Amino acid sequence: MLQIRCKNNGVTKSFPEGASLLDVYQEFADELQMPYPPVSAKVNNASQGLKFRLYQNRDVEFLDLRSGAGRRAYVRSLCFVLYKATQDLYPGSKLFVEHELSRGYYCNFKLRGQDQRRDTAGSASREEMAEAIRSRMAEIVRQDMPFRRTEATTEEAVRIFSDRGFSDKVKLIESSGQVYTDYYTLGETIDYYYGPLLPSAGYLKLWALELYQDGMLLRVPDSHDPTRLAEMVPMPKTFDVFAEKVRWDIIMRLSNAGDVNKAILRGNATELIQVSEALQEKKIVKIAEDIAARREGCQARRGREGSLLVLITGPSSSGKTTFCKRLSIQLLACGLRPVSFSTDDYFVNRVDTPLLPNGQYDFDNIKTVDTALLEDHLKRLMAGETVEVPEYNFITGRREWKGKRLRLRADSVLIIEGIHALNPLLTKDIPDDEKYRVFISALTSISLDDHNWIPTQDNRLLRRIIRDYNKGAFTARETISQWQAVCEAEEQWILPFQETADVMFNSALNIEFAVLRSHAELILSQVPRNCPEYSEAHRLLKFLRYFLPISDKEIPPTSIMREFVGGSSFKYR
Repeated sequence: MLQIRCKNNGVTKSFPEGASLLDVYQEFADELQMPYPPVSAKVNNASQGLKFRLYQNRDVEFLDLRSGAGRRAYVRSLCFVLYKATQDLYPGSKLFVEHELSRGYYCNFKLRGQDQRRDTAGSASREEMAEAIRSRMAEIVRQDMPFRRTEATTEEAVRIFSDRGFSDKVKLIESSGQVYTDYYTLGETIDYYYGPLLPSAGYLKLWALELYQDGMLLRVPDSHDPTRLAEMVPMPKTFDVFAEKVRWDIIMRLSNAGDVNKAILRGNATELIQVSEALQEKKIVKIAEDIAARREGCQARRGREGSLLVLITGPSSSGKTTFCKRLSIQLLACGLRPVSFSTDDYFVNRVDTPLLPNGQYDFDNIKTVDTALLEDHLKRLMAGETVEVPEYNFITGRREWKGKRLRLRADSVLIIEGIHALNPLLTKDIPDDEKYRVFISALTSISLDDHNWIPTQDNRLLRRIIRDYNKGAFTARETISQWQAVCEAEEQWILPFQETADVMFNSALNIEFAVLRSHAELILSQVPRNCPEYSEAHRLLKFLRYFLPISDKEIPPTSIMREFVGGSSFKYR
């Protein structure tokens, strides 16, 4: 008999060898009284599907849809149902699960014979196809088809996927370096997923499939309330940035991890880095030129000299600081003199800072900034006045006045970078035509294969782990433990305003994960197995190892990547 401790309630019970996690849950179910049914579990802090069988004493923690691991298992399973439906109805078609968007997952669908990934049928036939796919998915769920996992040698898995024409999976598995490979079947349909699935399709109680732009949006339950669908938020500007990146990926023949690995093996890594950096610099030049044109037009309308306010924001580890420095260089090349303005000096006194429910200071809240004073100073500066600005003493937690005065020159552009930069409360009385808004994020478009996307949050988390470790600020375990709170603050204070931006800048590089692996692997491997953060470290390591590692020596010193891996020629505070 095995001794299994349920971490949800701290109780240990005996089970026969080979018992599944479903068996264990049934024994604990009455006393756990989970508000939502489990969809996955952690076994000794490693994520597993509910069909996983136990052969040694273990700690087990059951997870519902509110957890990251549970949500990923649910979405992966739903994607498999979607894929099976497309193959049952349209044999030989191609499905691309590209990225998370509008609180769902954007998918592109290509019929057999369509040459381009973004070929589309007429609107009437698209709706008919979407309805047929929805109906077939619902039927698969009603039949409660089981997801079956099979372990095979990598050579056998390559043969299976090669025979079916799955070149994306063949490239991924061939370059993974694994001796054995798991694949899944749903009925007669075969697919590959790099994480556990649900026991069966019947677990997929809530979902929707809708036409979205030139593809489809797979909608999933809300992460806070799994009894309802996540509210769909229109994100046309974000979609356009992703679409632009996907087009460049296709041109560069880099759609997935296998493509990246093949390019590295061919010795093309340096060229890919140079092209990626050139594309980013081209975008920054265009933004600087747009700002110069906006400023000139603004002055013509006002009939007088005055500055333009450039507002820059983005979620954690997007590369905002390096972007601002590179933009400043391009603004100088346009004959403008950028002046950076810090909102930190306008923090309210610490005793007036809003509190979180746990009693800690909520430093991400917009109310931590004296918005009225800040906006007054901005308006006066942009009008050409001299303004005495405060300095915030982070030791005493108070704003101080030390006679510091600021006045903009005739050729100045005022730049504010911060989490609240696009929040309208910060600049509500400044006319829109006197502001230029920039949103920056690492909008990852490279996937593992056609059905296994890489969340943009994972890209940014890896960057942050490496930067925190290199600076000696936090260990990987500490960074991971803080990440959920960071993301929740972004959801509240940053992301709601991203579609108001005049321009979006994508800081992700096609070959980035190959570079990040060479830095992150050792750092992540130091996370102890007996701590909760091990699960996330293990997951990140697992997907990073699909990419062949490369040195960062070819990354230029002005690259956004240098903000995280070190070696930048820019000076950071």
